[in-house]
Amino acid sequence: MNGSRIAAVGHYQPARVLTNEELAGMVDTSDEWITSRVGIRTRHIAGPDEPVDELAAHAAAKALAAAGLAPGDIDLVLVATSTAIDRSPNMAARVANRLGVPSPAAMDVNVVCAGFTHALATADHAVRAGAATRALVIGADKMSDVTDWSDRTTCVLVGDGAGAAVVEASEEARIGPVLWGSVPEMGHAVRIEGQPARFAQEGQSVYRWATTQLPGIARKACEKAGLAPEDLAGVVLHQANLRIIEPLAEKLGAVNAVVARDVSESGNTSAASIPLALSKLVEQGRISTGDPVLLFGFGGNLSYAGQVVRCP
Repeated sequence: MNGSRIAAVGHYQPARVLTNEELAGMVDTSDEWITSRVGIRTRHIAGPDEPVDELAAHAAAKALAAAGLAPGDIDLVLVATSTAIDRSPNMAARVANRLGVPSPAAMDVNVVCAGFTHALATADHAVRAGAATRALVIGADKMSDVTDWSDRTTCVLVGDGAGAAVVEASEEARIGPVLWGSVPEMGHAVRIEGQPARFAQEGQSVYRWATTQLPGIARKACEKAGLAPEDLAGVVLHQANLRIIEPLAEKLGAVNAVVARDVSESGNTSAASIPLALSKLVEQGRISTGDPVLLFGFGGNLSYAGQVVRCP
């Protein structure tokens, strides 16, 4: 086996839906203000009895079922998250325990909004190197736990959820080479810090960086896969807000691609946003098996990671 592939995907969102109208009763905002600035209409919010590992386990179970696999077929569990409350056991171990995965390597990956694409690349490397046979790669975040619900600049953005992928060996590389990096000196632009931890960002700095610097980086991710942007059938960017997604996709030049816009109904779910949006596109039949799709995460730490994958 010379490569790896995504065998199946799955996603999960809490049942509770928080609308813009409800938010307008909590802070000084309105549906018009939110939709015109970030394009978000609703978001799903987990309850106090729904921890991050529960969200992750639901999404992972769906991916396993779609792949026709059992928990015992998995030997590596990677969870991308930045909203774990406890340091140990880590989120990956908790998810493995919930699912009944017998003895996996279990690691968390904290690269905030770019976490899933970092974790996917790590799984790809591990499988191709022979260090793992099949991996569960999960992006899961409960952003409601780290949100100041009195701050209208951040509370209107966030949502909770999880998405997962099963990665396994394949005869050809169906997960392309990763292009990743960061801007450490601008790490202050997106933060989850303090006691209690709270999400904060410098919105204009993030917007300028994302819309001016990232299109060229995303094109290079396509080049590493040997494709031009116009060859893409799908583009799944981190679902930050529509004011970033739409200009970034336009500048990328993926004129024939379906562009994920799940942020409108899910909000910014951080590490969950890419696998959540990808799983929905697959479920809806908007992309087909074998289609080339660019996954591109960016945000916290001003980190980024992207790769072209073939749709499961």
